[in-house]
Amino acid sequence: MSKLKVLIVDDEPDFLELMALRISSWGYEVLKASEGKNAVAIVKENRPDILVLDYMMPEMDGIATLKEIRKLDKKLPVIMFTAYPNTKTIEDSDSLGIHAFIPKLSAYSEVVLALKSTIEMIEKRLK
Repeated sequence: MSKLKVLIVDDEPDFLELMALRISSWGYEVLKASEGKNAVAIVKENRPDILVLDYMMPEMDGIATLKEIRKLDKKLPVIMFTAYPNTKTIEDSDSLGIHAFIPKLSAYSEVVLALKSTIEMIEKRLK
């Protein structure tokens, strides 16, 4: 079986690189995008198995990005990161079929543990 492809989208270069390194160290193939339009193009061309998406991004935020991606793939499992969790964010997430919602504000180790367990859960469902 080939490696699962995980697309991570975040406008913060340091966070994007750190998460990409971590996810690849778990044995997944990692695709990266620093903004929404690029993420949509990557989904079109590469068909990732899992999408890890930042909520707050300039120009095209995570929700706008996900709405475009949902036109291409209605079932792509999505994990949403945000530094500003609130009820509206969570409501939007539910209506767009997000599998997990991870606050970016928590300590780095908590973010990594939550991300790893969520990716593993999704991987089991995809098998």
